Amino acid sequence: MKRSLLIVVVLILTISLYLTVGAERAGAQGPAGAGASTAAQGSSSSHSSHSFNPIKWIKKDKGPKNSPDSNGSRSDVEKRLTPKLQAQGILPAKSNATDACAPFTSLNECLGALHASHNLGLQFNCLRANVTGVHTNVDLSSCKGSIGDKAQSLNKAIHEMSPGADAKGATKNAEQQAKDDLRDLGA
Repeated sequence: MKRSLLIVVVLILTISLYLTVGAERAGAQGPAGAGASTAAQGSSSSHSSHSFNPIKWIKKDKGPKNSPDSNGSRSDVEKRLTPKLQAQGILPAKSNATDACAPFTSLNECLGALHASHNLGLQFNCLRANVTGVHTNVDLSSCKGSIGDKAQSLNKAIHEMSPGADAKGATKNAEQQAKDDLRDLGA
């Protein structure tokens, strides 16, 4: 019993000594890789004019802070869009862009769906349900095609609701009209 306890204690001491000496050796070697000479000199600045990390070479476009989808300005843009879309006959007189676009994450997607439904004569509520996957309290029983629970692309939703239509062309046209609407409003 005493002998096995002695073996365990010696083994633990040996491992801890090994790890301590190994850590000192690694620390004595200094940093390796890009910028090692700067770090070894003890420079207080760890940033150089050029990063050697390829991930940092790609700039992430966070978008402008005044994009139409930022929290404060989206509602403002929707309020300005409502009379324009009503005048074009895209939105009914008693509805507004805020209610119509509520299930959409992007205002561009909503405007594209509105234009596509108007251009092709499709029911917007059916198209909205297919594109967003959100089923509101609106009656969807008269919709052509099946209404799924998963969100679809506008192209796929148009094709499902109107198989004879040029879904790809209609999608491109509707998306361009949506961009034009937002550009006209300065958003």
